[in-house]
Amino acid sequence: MKNSKMISNVIFLWNFLGRKYIWQLTLLFFLMLLSVFSEMLSLGAVVPFLGALTNPQMLMKQSWFQPVVSILGIKSADEILLPLTIAFILAAVFSAGLRILLLWVNTRLSASMAIQLRSEIYKRALYKSYEFHLTNNSSELISIITEKITSASAAILHLLMFVIAIFTSMAIIMTMMFINPIVAIATFCILGGGYLIIGYFSRKVLQKNSVIAAENQPRSIKHLQEGIGGIRDVILDNTQKKFLKNYIKYAQKVHIASSNNAFISQLPKSILELIGIVLIASLAYYLNSQGQSALPILGAMAMGSQRLLPSLQQAYFSWAVIMGAQASISDVVYYLCIDSDYNKNISDDINFEKDIVLENIYFKYMGTRTYIIKDISLMIPKGARIGLMGSTGSGKSTLLDIIMGLLIPTKGKMLIDGKEINDTNIQSWRKHIAHVPQSIYLSDASILENIAFGVPREEIDEKRVIEAAKQAQLHQFIEELPQGYNTFVGERGVQLSGGQRQRIGIARALYKQTSVIVLDEATSALDNKTEEAVMEAVNSLDRNLTVFMVAHRLSTLKSCDVVYKLSHGKIIDCGSYEEMCLEKPKNKKMIDTIDDIH
Repeated sequence: MKNSKMISNVIFLWNFLGRKYIWQLTLLFFLMLLSVFSEMLSLGAVVPFLGALTNPQMLMKQSWFQPVVSILGIKSADEILLPLTIAFILAAVFSAGLRILLLWVNTRLSASMAIQLRSEIYKRALYKSYEFHLTNNSSELISIITEKITSASAAILHLLMFVIAIFTSMAIIMTMMFINPIVAIATFCILGGGYLIIGYFSRKVLQKNSVIAAENQPRSIKHLQEGIGGIRDVILDNTQKKFLKNYIKYAQKVHIASSNNAFISQLPKSILELIGIVLIASLAYYLNSQGQSALPILGAMAMGSQRLLPSLQQAYFSWAVIMGAQASISDVVYYLCIDSDYNKNISDDINFEKDIVLENIYFKYMGTRTYIIKDISLMIPKGARIGLMGSTGSGKSTLLDIIMGLLIPTKGKMLIDGKEINDTNIQSWRKHIAHVPQSIYLSDASILENIAFGVPREEIDEKRVIEAAKQAQLHQFIEELPQGYNTFVGERGVQLSGGQRQRIGIARALYKQTSVIVLDEATSALDNKTEEAVMEAVNSLDRNLTVFMVAHRLSTLKSCDVVYKLSHGKIIDCGSYEEMCLEKPKNKKMIDTIDDIH
C-alpha cells in the first residue's frame, strides 16, 4: 500500500510539471536508452580487443568476426590489433561522453524542476487565504520549499534512472550471455540477488528515516526562526543555550536519518564489489585447473562486472532515494493539491463611494466551534474615523480582518455601497485597503523602497513617495539623513526608532493611495510623546479617507467620530470619545451610523 502511494505521488508530480517537462523527461529517457546501447557496445568491444592481444589468429577464424575482417579489408592477423584498439577506445569514449552528457542533463533538469515546484508551492501559499496562514505553521511551508522539494524533484528523476538502470543491467547480462551463459547467470544471481536481499531488509529503515527527517525538518527551522527573529530577547534573557539545544535536538534527528539513508543507499556497492572480486578469483582458479585459457573470459567477466555493478547500484540507489523521500514527497503533493485564490475568476469590480455595511456578522475558524465574532451589524460611511477598543481577545482585530477582506464571515454578509463581498470581488475590495500593523515589517533596503514596499525599484514613483512621507510627517527627518530617501534602514528597521518605523508604515499605506486605512494598534508599543506625534500625522490625513483605529488605550481614539467597544466578540457599547470616557455604562440603543451621534 505504501509503495503504491509512493509511486502514485511520484507520477502525480511528473504529470503536474506539465507537457514541457514531460517532453524533456521523455527525451532524457531515450538518452538513457542510448546510454544502455553504448554500455553494450563498449562491453562487446572487450572480447575482440582482448582476443587481438592474446591470440589474433584464433580471432581471425571466428565466424562472427568475419564481417569485420571483410569491412576493414584485413588480410593478416598482424593487422587486427590497431583497428580494434581504435574501435575499443572510440567505444569507451562514446560511452563516457554519453554518461557525462546524461549527468549534465540530469543536474540541469533536476534544478529546473525544483525551481518550478518551489515557485508553484510559494505561489499557492501566497494566494492562500489569510485564515490558512493563521492556522498553519510557516516553518512547515519553508521546510517544504527549501528542503523537501529537492527530494521530490530528485525522486522524479530517480524513477527514470531506476527503470533505465534495470534495462542496462539486463542488457549487460544479455551481452555476457553470448560470452559465457553460466558466468553471466552466476554473476547476475550473486550481484542481483545481493541487492534484492539488502533492499528487502533495508526498506523499512529507509521509510522510518524518511518520516523522521520530514517531521523534524520543520521543527528545526521553527527553532532557527525563533532564535534569530527574537535575538534581542535571546541576548537579554541569556537563553542562547536553550535555543541552540532545541535547534540541535531536531536538526540532529534530520541529519542522522538522512545520513543513515545515505549510508544504506551506498552500502551494497562495497559488499558486492568484494563478492565480485572473490567470484572472479574463484573462476580464474577453476578455469586454470581445467586447463582452459582464462584471460579473455575473465577480462569480459571483469568488464561485465564493472558495468553490471554500477547499474545495479544505480537501480538500488534510485530505489533508496525514492523510498527515503516518500514522506517529503507526500508533503509536497499535499501542498500542490490545496486550492488557492490565484486561479479564481475575478470578474467584479468594487467602487467605494458611500458606505460599508456589516449585517449580522458571525465568524469562527474552520475546525472550531466557538464564534470569535457574534452578530455584529454596523454601517460605516465613507470618510469616517472609527475607533475599536477592547481587551485582548475581544475580537477587534478579527473584526478588522473581516472588514479588510482577509477573513470571510462564517454567517452574515458585508456590503460595499450595497454590493455584497464574495469570491469574485473580494480582491477588488482589498485594493481599497491599506494596513498599518503594530509591528511594521521593514526590509533591509532603502527608505524609498520600504515606503513603496513590493514595487520594483525601477517602477517606484519617487514624487508619490515624497508626498506620502510629507503626509506622514516623515519628510523632514528623511531629508536630514546623509543619503536621504536612499538611506538603508537595516534588517527589520533596526536603525530607526519606533516612531520612525510607524511613520514609514503610515507613509507606505498612503503611497498605495487607497480609500481605507486601518491602524491595528499601530501606536501601542510607542511612548506617549511618540504616539502623539504619530497620531498627529494620522489626524492630518485627508478627511475623504476612511480610517479604522484599534487601540487598548481610549486616549488614542480621541480623534475618532465614533468608538465601538467589543467584548467576547460582541459590540457592548459605542459613542463619541467624550461619551466613552464616562465611567457609567450607557446601556443605550446601539448606534448604527455616525450620523446618529451628531
